Amino acid sequence: MDIEQRQSELIDHFVKRASAVSDAAALASVLVEATSHPSLFAFSEILALPNVLQLEATENSAFLDMLRLFAHGTWSDYKSNADRLPQLIPDQILKLKQLTVLTLAETHKVLPYDQLMQELDVTNVRELEDFLINECMYAGIVRGKLDQLRRCFEVQFAAGRDLRPDQLGNMIQTLSNWLTTSESLLVSIQEKIKWADAMSEIDKKHRKDVEEKVEEVKKSIFKADIDFRGHEEICSESGGVMDYEEDRSRPKRLKNLQEAASNILKIVVDKGAHWMSSLVACLTFIHGMRPQRESAFADKYISHRYYSSVTPQGEIGTRRKKRGKPVNFFEFVFRKIDGVSRTILI
Repeated sequence: MDIEQRQSELIDHFVKRASAVSDAAALASVLVEATSHPSLFAFSEILALPNVLQLEATENSAFLDMLRLFAHGTWSDYKSNADRLPQLIPDQILKLKQLTVLTLAETHKVLPYDQLMQELDVTNVRELEDFLINECMYAGIVRGKLDQLRRCFEVQFAAGRDLRPDQLGNMIQTLSNWLTTSESLLVSIQEKIKWADAMSEIDKKHRKDVEEKVEEVKKSIFKADIDFRGHEEICSESGGVMDYEEDRSRPKRLKNLQEAASNILKIVVDKGAHWMSSLVACLTFIHGMRPQRESAFADKYISHRYYSSVTPQGEIGTRRKKRGKPVNFFEFVFRKIDGVSRTILI
């Protein structure tokens, strides 16, 4: 059974017994039984009973003082006032020493052996450690670690004792401070949540804008590809005989260039604009290592080419067809990427 539940049941049991007793001697007997019970460590409820308080200024008032000692005092307090208190039985002495350990653990989490031996009237370390293990830790009122090297008891948990009247003000102040701090923390958390939601919306809008810019650049590259493919047809004469072997490979090269540019744009958007310089340097190096005639990223196409054609009069001749301005693809693509990167930085 849980120690708190057991405490509650024992308190209710002794409160009912003490409330039902009207004779002072019988009530004193109940108080002795309650203070010597091995599992009861709280006495404020019994101490607050009217018939118990009526023992004041009677011949049995010493039992009221004894109950107050078990509610708030220690073994040292008993030794100082033993002449005014009833003689304690062994079970009561054991109980009072257990309560003394709880009192010391309220304010200090590391209890030196020397202090404990002095407060508990223990003569050696072996007896002290046996008491802490068998009578305190096994009873469930404290948990901790015995450090024989440092000669101390490190408290990890200690059951609470009854509050003294002078402790109520400090307890109320501590709880009020905790409540104020909790309210301030709650307000701060709510503000952080609102800020996070706002930043999320801004990020979504920015991402959407970047995606739209990327789509625009992709469309621009696609349009440039179409212009490259149609440039020769626009400049050529009707009926001209073309070098179809080269023309068939040219759209494929331009398609590869378009795919490469799209991949570069995707990397810039995913990884950030600071990748721009690295990508430019890497691709320029790769381009420089390949032969110009075989490279899919050739800097310039041949500006002019001669081809055979048939004139309207039926004569076969040779004409020179202008191919337009030389195309520097790297400059074209990187100009587009630079525009996207500037958008990202904005």
